[in-house]
Amino acid sequence: MRIVVVGATGNVGTSLLEALADEPRVESVLGLARRLPELELPKVEWARADVSRDDLVPHVRGADCVVHLAWKIQPSRARDELRMTNVHGSSRVFHAAAEARVPALVYASSVGAYSPGPKDRCVDESWPTNGIRASLYSRHKAEVERILDRFERDRPETRVVRLRPGLTFKREAASGIRRLFAGPFLPSPLLHPRLLPLVPDLPRLRFQAVHSRDVGEAYRMAIVGDASGPFNVAAEPVLDPPELARLLGARRVRIPEPLARGAMTLTWRLRLQPTPPGWLELALGVPLLDASRARMELGWEPQRGAGEALLEVLEGIRQGAGAPTPPLDPSRNGPARVRELAGGLGSRE
Repeated sequence: MRIVVVGATGNVGTSLLEALADEPRVESVLGLARRLPELELPKVEWARADVSRDDLVPHVRGADCVVHLAWKIQPSRARDELRMTNVHGSSRVFHAAAEARVPALVYASSVGAYSPGPKDRCVDESWPTNGIRASLYSRHKAEVERILDRFERDRPETRVVRLRPGLTFKREAASGIRRLFAGPFLPSPLLHPRLLPLVPDLPRLRFQAVHSRDVGEAYRMAIVGDASGPFNVAAEPVLDPPELARLLGARRVRIPEPLARGAMTLTWRLRLQPTPPGWLELALGVPLLDASRARMELGWEPQRGAGEALLEVLEGIRQGAGAPTPPLDPSRNGPARVRELAGGLGSRE
């Protein structure tokens, strides 16, 4: 099999490349990225492409499967730029796969595509995917789901898979995750569990996490198998304030949602951190995921728990861990994180 991975240099992309390197049914992999990495892996070749403007058809022609992972979270203040990559770029990837008659398309959706849902039970893949209105990320994910609905209707001969994972962590993604969501003012050493004495206790703060390498395995299974449709991907246990307090040895402190929302809004507007308040609304609103279908139809089973994945990325942030790709490279921060500061905390990458 020849596989093309669009957006191959990020958190999940690098995990998928590792999984494909050990897959005997895969003969070659083409990794597409806006910025070429220094990473070398068996079977993998690299090519530069921007999904928002470059001709993608020559890259995907002759592929047995196209995996679309490319997505921008920053710069959070440049909404038109995010839409060009996330919505317009996704549509262009799907169109290129159709024009090149690629037989299978695997797309990185997200728990963020789902409409608001319950926090006391898990939902399956039939839950509506209309997003959380307050979150730009969620609205884009929901919009791309509708584009893919039309693609499936118009191209019934193409096998289409959508993976909808929870929060996805690994140690090597630590610098990238800190840069995307926390910004340069976070003192990384304070993320040691012994130095996190308090956990915010918001009743709706119940979410799921999964290790990036387990997500990579789910993608590998989707690529080489014959399944189609959407699949939730999440590990146990659910991470809520009591579980977070147990993991971190911390004490829970009740914080009203309006106060948390106001603090996040104020710090974003003052450019103290790059994450807009819509991400809090997303965390509080998305449902919990039932991953039974992935287990039964893909044969997927997470090898690491949600708490293990979270602790691993926290340790990675504390130690400045990363990988030799532009999204994950710790050196992109610059001395004293001056490159992040120069980016205006959400104004530009």
